[in-house]
Amino acid sequence: MKQERIDRINELARKAKSVGLTPEEVQERAELRREYIEAVKASLRAQLDNTYLVDEHGNKRPLRRREGGDCP
Repeated sequence: MKQERIDRINELARKAKSVGLTPEEVQERAELRREYIEAVKASLRAQLDNTYLVDEHGNKRPLRRREGGDCP
């Protein structure tokens, strides 16, 4: 996520605390928050996809998703 988008989220948060937001700004904030959360999830998934477990014999194996897990 670009820094400008994060800065806008922070700007809207400050404004919400001080003077309040218009309905359009509330909608924009919700969309930016969703975008931010998706970016964080994607980053975490990418990190976990490149994570390996090493057993006591030195064998490396990649992490696998759990069966029936609640994450997509």
